[in-house]
Amino acid sequence: MKIQQNFYLQSAETLAPLLLGKLLCRKLDSGEILRLRITETEAYVGEYDTACHAHRGKTPRNSVMYEQGGVAYIYLCYGIHNLLNVVSGEADAPEAVLIRGVKGFNGPGKLTKAMQIDRTLNGKDLTTSDELWLEDDGTQFEYTTTPRIGIDYASEEDRTRLWRFVSKI
Repeated sequence: MKIQQNFYLQSAETLAPLLLGKLLCRKLDSGEILRLRITETEAYVGEYDTACHAHRGKTPRNSVMYEQGGVAYIYLCYGIHNLLNVVSGEADAPEAVLIRGVKGFNGPGKLTKAMQIDRTLNGKDLTTSDELWLEDDGTQFEYTTTPRIGIDYASEEDRTRLWRFVSKI
């Protein structure tokens, strides 16, 4: 079942572990639908979080983060990898959850490449899109928490937050 709007209105730190076990779905141009189970996420929580793209305020690049939860925020990392985030919370309160891994693909760049997710899908409404969405079949995973990865530029406090959620499968 496709996940509905109210699920995405939670804060990123609440939503991130709840996304574990959900199915990330992508309909390809060929008509084939890929469904891969989310196994790893990271929360990015607003302008106060120095690891968050919204830390310095709203820009053309991060403006999707300021929308109401339930849209895809996809950006280019290192000029190579498209990374998929799920915007969470209320409008004008920029938060998002990075999808770091799915079953069979560890790493946010690997999963977007495998699922043909790129910036043309940036801003897609995950509740209405027939190209990119999430489904819930009731699967839940136990998980561990760790500090987020690849945020050396953030403050010490933000680097050590346990906002990375990894399933125990």
